[in-house]
Amino acid sequence: MRKTLDFLYDSAAALAALFMVGLLVMVLLSIIGRQLHFNLPGIDAYAGYLMAGTGFLALAHTLKRGEHIRVTLIVSRLGPAGRRWLERWACGAAAMLAALFAFYSVRLAWQSRIIRRLKAAGSMMAERCCADWRWKCCFWPARQSLRRGRRSLTGSLAL
Repeated sequence: MRKTLDFLYDSAAALAALFMVGLLVMVLLSIIGRQLHFNLPGIDAYAGYLMAGTGFLALAHTLKRGEHIRVTLIVSRLGPAGRRWLERWACGAAAMLAALFAFYSVRLAWQSRIIRRLKAAGSMMAERCCADWRWKCCFWPARQSLRRGRRSLTGSLAL
């Protein structure tokens, strides 16, 4: 089990490194675009996605290796019991913050779905995917029923 987890952590770290290189490319393209007066729509959003992916994918690997920044000034002055209490408190606080972050992220995604705000920061990818999905799932059957002269499932004439 340990070898499998180590492989998973190392793979996630390698993917995080690729995301970081992608982030660099996105930032450089944005800078070059501003200097040469051309716009790449959604590049800031994609850079944000890559940044979030880098952070989350590298988290387990860095925790396993103990390479996170720690506040050792306080921890080193505590005894074993105080250190254990502080580490438990820190883990509990981190778990609570992660749970709150997950809850509000899901809530925001659900609200965006309800108000149909699916386009992110000028990106056309989400708009195209939603438009294709709407055409295939909503408008195409309505158009077919109109061609046959039938009414749609709701009883009103399909457009």
